[in-house]
Amino acid sequence: MTDTHGAARSGLSIDHTAVDGIRVLTVRGEIDHDVKDVLSKALLSDDGVTAPRTVVDLSGVTFMDSSGINVLVAAHQRMSGAQGWLRLAGAQASVLRVLELVGLDQVIGSHSTVEQALTA
Repeated sequence: MTDTHGAARSGLSIDHTAVDGIRVLTVRGEIDHDVKDVLSKALLSDDGVTAPRTVVDLSGVTFMDSSGINVLVAAHQRMSGAQGWLRLAGAQASVLRVLELVGLDQVIGSHSTVEQALTA
């Protein structure tokens, strides 16, 4: 399923799938202040409850600023509080550098591939 809320005006697209009960969000585009609410909403399940185990595939993300970092931190906190987890996968070099600069890769598991994130 593709989340199209705000996608046309934001240039951000988010696909939702599940693998063995783990939610996988595949994000494409740029993550900035204009789309932070779209990303935040996508990290919530349909009934508004955070999915306890989620992998965010960032391989299609070409840019992320502090707005994206803040959304990921908030989602990580909610999922951890629900006895779950959030893992990141496939970040391109520029996005990975942002994650490393703020130390988020040390807080949220960051993996090279979705497959590695699913089995970590």
